[in-house]
Amino acid sequence: MAVTVDLAKALDKAYEDKSLKEILDASPAALAGVTDADAEALEKAFNIKTVRQLGSNKFFQVASALTKLDEAS
Repeated sequence: MAVTVDLAKALDKAYEDKSLKEILDASPAALAGVTDADAEALEKAFNIKTVRQLGSNKFFQVASALTKLDEAS
């Protein structure tokens, strides 16, 4: 089964036509609403340099899981 996802609103314009690998390997500033300064703060605070690292960061994963549990209750 083919799956398509429109990420246009979730990505910075410069990344809308990039491959998934290119997006995951990009700075978190590739995400819409995340500025270069925000990306620098993520790197300084959590050593997060890519979207992949942001998505796999244990602190953000726990926070996301807790939020989903709260929404389900």
